[in-house]
Amino acid sequence: MIKAINEIGLRKFARFIILTFYTAVYDHALFSPLRICLLRFVGAKIGSNTILYNVKFFNFYHQGFSNLRIGDDCFLGNEVMVDLADKVVLKDFVTLSNRSLVLTHTNVGFKDHPLQNTLPKKSRQVIFESGSFIGANALIMPGLTISEKAIVGAGAIVTKNVFAKSIVVGNPAKDIKKIHE
Repeated sequence: MIKAINEIGLRKFARFIILTFYTAVYDHALFSPLRICLLRFVGAKIGSNTILYNVKFFNFYHQGFSNLRIGDDCFLGNEVMVDLADKVVLKDFVTLSNRSLVLTHTNVGFKDHPLQNTLPKKSRQVIFESGSFIGANALIMPGLTISEKAIVGAGAIVTKNVFAKSIVVGNPAKDIKKIHE
């Protein structure tokens, strides 16, 4: 524990302690409007008509919940996990289905980890453009944009940007179809 505190600093450690207690309160909020109110209170921007089921957040001690931006008419299902080490932006009408995971950073561990030179720590924002849909159990890697009206299939592992009106599936996710309106 001392090693972790020395590495992140007392300020981030204090933020971690305070926000961990705060998220315990958030985790026990039974209704979406209450969860949204609690998140807005600590800096998240969340639009109207959005529904948050049992959504979990982690790495919020970096910037707090100010890294979270959710537009209007979004839906985040049960057991969705969102990494707030960097910004996560959901524009209007975005759906993150149950157990989807959004990562904004990679880090192999402490600064003295033997792989730190090979895979240095980095964080990059993730953007979900309007009308995009993320299927259950999908994984979105750091630094990606899921474009407007794109569909990510259940269980897909997304390692590249997804183009507008595309359907991607698989591991790694591959484009299988364009949506024609």
